[in-house]
Amino acid sequence: MRKSGVVVLFVFCFIVTVQCSLRKDADYWTKLATKELDEALRVKWNVGRAKNVILFIGDGMGPNTVTATRIYKGGESHKLSYEMFPHVGLLKTYSADKMVPDSSSTATALLCGVKVNQYTVGVDSTVKHKDCDASLNPNAHLDSLAAWALRAGKSTGFVTTMRVTHATPGPMYAHSAARIWECDRDLPTGAERCKDIARQLVEDWPGRDLNVIMGGGRQGLMTNATVTPSDPTSPWSCSRQDGRNLIEEYKKDKKSRRLKYSVVSNNRELREFNVNDTDYLLGIFSNEHLKYESERNKGPDGMPSISDMVEAALHVLKRNSNGFFLMVEGGNIDMAHHRGRAKVAINESSAMDDAVKLALGMTDEEDTLIVVTSDHAHSLQINGYPERGMNIFGTTGPSRADGLNYTILSYGTGGPGSFQYSVETNQNGSRVVRQDPSTVDTDSFKYEQIAAIPLEENIHGGSDVTVYARGPFAHLFHNVHEQNYVFHVISYAAKMGPYSAGRSHAVDNNTNVCL
Repeated sequence: MRKSGVVVLFVFCFIVTVQCSLRKDADYWTKLATKELDEALRVKWNVGRAKNVILFIGDGMGPNTVTATRIYKGGESHKLSYEMFPHVGLLKTYSADKMVPDSSSTATALLCGVKVNQYTVGVDSTVKHKDCDASLNPNAHLDSLAAWALRAGKSTGFVTTMRVTHATPGPMYAHSAARIWECDRDLPTGAERCKDIARQLVEDWPGRDLNVIMGGGRQGLMTNATVTPSDPTSPWSCSRQDGRNLIEEYKKDKKSRRLKYSVVSNNRELREFNVNDTDYLLGIFSNEHLKYESERNKGPDGMPSISDMVEAALHVLKRNSNGFFLMVEGGNIDMAHHRGRAKVAINESSAMDDAVKLALGMTDEEDTLIVVTSDHAHSLQINGYPERGMNIFGTTGPSRADGLNYTILSYGTGGPGSFQYSVETNQNGSRVVRQDPSTVDTDSFKYEQIAAIPLEENIHGGSDVTVYARGPFAHLFHNVHEQNYVFHVISYAAKMGPYSAGRSHAVDNNTNVCL
């Protein structure tokens, strides 16, 4: 009895402590605001040249995803690593032809500085979706930040948890009328003259000169990719059929040019490659996308985390005394949102926050511009009115409409699993009944949140996304911007392309064409 009394007393004290920590008095909030004000008054503009640039893109990481990640990691008052950056703005994400965009058009805006049509990669808006002939026009091809960085003598590359030929990394090196043309199998009849995105990565410039390429997508790079129980191929993704092995062609190209390179395929090889003898690093860790952080094999033969890849990438890129440009995509945030699995998406967002924190520790704010943003949002909602300190994946309520609790998180649109209603019939007639989420495990990584509109899958949201920046010229993010503005701020800060002479514009006033 004495032992149980101590336990009860401990629990009581813990509850009181938590409640006190959540319900601060006026003096607490005044001091907190004063501290923030002092921090703001101490912010000074860094107008030095950005020797290095890292652009983090949380795919599908809209404002509500960021808020939920913050609560998940440390509570409502917590701050993620990039939420402590001194400069913040908003980006308008619409594409050239759609109010709500896809990832290839938004990635092209971020990486190439121009808004383009939905589902196109690295080509301007004169190219319609799947118009192969139009995409072959050199005048429609857009230079990327990678191209400008290479011309400026910098090292460059990308890290992604997606296929390396997917929508977000694609504009770094490719020009395509269709994001789905990742390998030869998916090129339609009549489009044979268009080179698939995988071949552009390995054969064409700037793809073949990228210093770091890391992600998934082996089945699109080589015919008859090796299949294991833990790494199957996916029928939903392009599988190479032309007999070529582009990974071997990558090796042959580097050997023929006497370049120092390493090719890795799992955690062990990524940890053990010789950084001091590597100027070019290719890491292909899966046939399809990389596994979710909550599912990946962390052992020697497994797949790396986004932080593991960022750390290796920075070790390689920092070998160049002229600096570097690195794009990092947390793509599984978007993949999980599409499947209505909010906990998985937020856990992936948390993993990207860890990668940002790692990058901060490996770079210097004085000469490195770090930008964190998203390509687009999803329809994730945070519903009222849960108590402070509650599990963000839990339930609250009840609803006055039907007397049932509801999940704190829900979606505007969702797949089949999100339609959590049934028809109940009794002697008084029929009525639609909502599933009671209190009877299921809403904290599971497998749980799919309820959605207002059932579709084949969750689809993107059209809200603005936040951009956070630290380092040289980070203050140029200061209000509501067009998404393609990011490209121009980065180029100006790093003095690349037409901005290399320090000019404040990159448009020829006579032709109104981006130089």
